[in-house]
Amino acid sequence: MARMKLRKLEEYLQGVDGFEQPKILLEQYPTPPHIAACMAHHMQSQHEDIEGKLVGDLGCGCGMLSIASTLLGAQLTVGFELDGDAVDTFRGNVVEMELPNVDCVRADVLQLIGSKWEKSFDTVLMNPPFGTKHNAGMDMRFLEVALRLANRAVYSLHKTSTRAYIQKKAQEWGARGSVVAELRYNIDASYKFHKQKSRDIEVDFWRFEIGKE
Repeated sequence: MARMKLRKLEEYLQGVDGFEQPKILLEQYPTPPHIAACMAHHMQSQHEDIEGKLVGDLGCGCGMLSIASTLLGAQLTVGFELDGDAVDTFRGNVVEMELPNVDCVRADVLQLIGSKWEKSFDTVLMNPPFGTKHNAGMDMRFLEVALRLANRAVYSLHKTSTRAYIQKKAQEWGARGSVVAELRYNIDASYKFHKQKSRDIEVDFWRFEIGKE
């Protein structure tokens, strides 16, 4: 299972149910199966950060990244999600796909600092709110939490326009960040304020190494 090919992983992820009614205040954009598959596959094939590892997924939504990690052989994957509807969908996906060793905890990610989850995971991955609209700076708050929960590495998506700032903050927080890939993230017109059918955002896929500035 851990050696699953990228195309097969993406096929599995296309069966993951998403948000029924996305909530604008939580910036609930689903992670597309293709991007989730590429992220998880890179994490394992290039850095061996999934197979046999304890993996945390912050703001996990309906479980796309958590399920990708599980399919690639994570020892245990724990997702954290504030929205109860998303948690229910996540758990439904896990049951439907008959996946072991994956769970979702309903929690406010920003409250995890100082909790029992600090330094509990080898790897933390996330597709955080990009910090637009009502959530200015939210992606950086998620990153700060992630770096406190991980022992080894953090993977995250952030808008390309914030690259220099993220590099600086990562160093301040004791991590060495590198941009693994540049993506065009396609957002479906889930909300009324999106006049076009969908739009692309330029996004960086980051890897942060813990304890290396």
